[in-house]
Amino acid sequence: MTAARAAPRSAGRLAAAGGLALLVAVALYAFGRTHTPAYAMGLFGQHGVAVNRLKAELATGMLGLALVQLTLALWMYRRLPGAGPAPAPVFLLSLPVAVHCMFAYGVQLFDPRVAVHSLAGCLFYGAFAAKVLIVRSRRLPGWALPLAGGLLVTLIVVMWYSSALWYFDGARLPLP
Repeated sequence: MTAARAAPRSAGRLAAAGGLALLVAVALYAFGRTHTPAYAMGLFGQHGVAVNRLKAELATGMLGLALVQLTLALWMYRRLPGAGPAPAPVFLLSLPVAVHCMFAYGVQLFDPRVAVHSLAGCLFYGAFAAKVLIVRSRRLPGWALPLAGGLLVTLIVVMWYSSALWYFDGARLPLP
């Protein structure tokens, strides 16, 4: 295959990944804005304030795993010595937190912290869907996978900062 013919295919694959990311994020946003929140919903047998602590702990675990994944990605791209696979538990650990957030609260935009957290959560799953497509394609530019991975880590940090850190700091955000 010639380079001229490969470029449109790569662009099409990138457009498909970006389109999927947008579709997932918009679908989650629409669901979160239109359903009626169930504020009393529990998570793993926890209710009320205990749910917030559990979600903050799970989010902190997710942040830790994302940092491990970032380190392994740097390692894999020879920015650190050696190589290794990225952990799948980052996504799995996020699911119970996301399901509870979507059903208990939905997407809320009344407060800047809550709005940033809600939108970052929607974008996270869109970016994750795009990254899955990018990982499976070997014909994309070399910068596509690091960009998708970096976006995921950034969104995890934003979600953690706007929720878990807020919870652990007594419902305050330490501003830089």
